[in-house]
Amino acid sequence: MAPATYADIQSTTWPALGTNADLLVTGDLDRARAAVEAVLGEVDATYSRFRADSELMELNRRSGETVALSPLLARAIGAAIRAAQLTDGLCDPTIGQALLRIGYDDDFSVAAASGAPIELRVERAPGWRTLRFDANAQTIRAPEGVSIDLGSTGKALAADLAAEAAVAAMDGGRGAGGGALVSLGGDLAIAGAVPVDGWHVRIAEDSTLPPDAMVPGQPAEVVTIRAGALATSSTTVRQWRRGSVTVHHLIDPRTGLPARSPWRTVSVAAATCVDANAAATAALIRGDDGPAWLERLGLASRFVRASGSVVRVAHWPAAAA
Repeated sequence: MAPATYADIQSTTWPALGTNADLLVTGDLDRARAAVEAVLGEVDATYSRFRADSELMELNRRSGETVALSPLLARAIGAAIRAAQLTDGLCDPTIGQALLRIGYDDDFSVAAASGAPIELRVERAPGWRTLRFDANAQTIRAPEGVSIDLGSTGKALAADLAAEAAVAAMDGGRGAGGGALVSLGGDLAIAGAVPVDGWHVRIAEDSTLPPDAMVPGQPAEVVTIRAGALATSSTTVRQWRRGSVTVHHLIDPRTGLPARSPWRTVSVAAATCVDANAAATAALIRGDDGPAWLERLGLASRFVRASGSVVRVAHWPAAAA
């Protein structure tokens, strides 16, 4: 089969997981979308924090007990704990109670619509080391009162899984090839064959999306990727006011409060979307040291200051003139 070009790409978008799912493929779009929807449906039922009937919410109601996990939730929690290890605890799955304290207890559109005042207080997250997770037995025990949140890795894992599922569905066991790009808000993964000129991706203030999803008048850069994934973390997208206080969803586990950072947006390229998202989130929380940290790791990154100025790290391409 000849390598695909951009003329061969088909695309679609739809609401999913509190954001939009963008799917681009060089194969059977209907098969790919059905596979992606199945993955996202399982993710939502398994570890959504905004569904009372999700497996994660049932787990949180059983804090203090040893609980058996489904394979997907075990994988998601394992990914979250690995991210905590790699980021020195800055991506921590035990920030659930901190998110509740700032009013992020429902889908963002609902949480942001509430203007009820809140009182912020410093309260360090319990920390990922308090979790007793057995990956082989697929069990976990969280201390009494600890609420797990997978916001730093869960949607990124969904992107990784969805891209793989899309390619498998298009192949159908025939070895026909085909490639897929899946973007869930700021989390983007690719799998399978890559178009001859690569996948073109828009990097904007609030997201990582295919170029055809550009918002007219919004500043953006377009980069090309041929392997791996991209993720963007931002304090400006999920931001809202409660009384006289402005808050956002990126929690610093060291304080239990929305992170105070000189960066409003961080985009990172990595081998997987989970790794890219964890690195972007941790770099934003790290603050001034974020660029040097990602430079040491060799992860191409783009930082946007509160003023709007841009810092590019580890061979992130310069903006086109």
